[in-house]
Order: sequence, then C-alpha cells, then structure tokens
Amino acid sequence: MTDREELEIAVKALDSKKAQKITALKVGDLTILANYFVIASATSTTQVKALADAVEYHLEQAGVTPKNIEGVQSRNWIVLDYVDIIVHIFTEEAREFYQLEHLWADGETVDISDIIEQA
Repeated sequence: MTDREELEIAVKALDSKKAQKITALKVGDLTILANYFVIASATSTTQVKALADAVEYHLEQAGVTPKNIEGVQSRNWIVLDYVDIIVHIFTEEAREFYQLEHLWADGETVDISDIIEQA
C-alpha cells in the first residue's frame, strides 16, 4: 500500500466522523519523520478519541497498523504514527495553541477536496 493510499484512508475515516478542518501536508522533503501529516480538529475530547479510533480501524482493515499512538490519556491531542503518515487529531483549542500548519508552513498542502465529502 502506498503512503498516498494510507493518506486517503485516514482522511476518509476522519471525514466519516465529521472531523473539522482536515488538512494534509506533504512534509517528506522537509523531515525524515513522515511523508505526510494529516491534521484534523474535533469539537470535544470525546470526538478526538472517536476520530482516532476511526482512523485506526480503517487503516487496520487495510492491513496497516500504527507504529505508535500518543495522547490517548489526555484526549486533547492524539497522534497516530504510521511511519509514512502521521495523523494529528486536536481539540480546537489545542490545534490553535500548537499551530502545526504554521510550524510546517514549508510543507506542501495536499489537495484532499476529492477525498472528503464535507463542504
């Protein structure tokens, strides 16, 4: 499975659970951490967990398991590390505080409009 296919599965999973402001950044030329970052917001800590569970479930169905998961206890920010893609799920407040899009501004924004159903 390609990293782009993993990205699409993760984005679709987030979208299916009504994640807000889903963003994908291509960062492979900037870091060895991953090829893509996926960033999404949730309206509550309960939704943060539900979004993380959805991503994990859908990628697992495709035969991909996370290398690491962080933040499950706090639920303000859960990070799922799939080596080629890293999925960051924040509460709105935590996303505003950490501003990953600003930190990784040199990353290339990936057009995911054909993947998500939300307007």
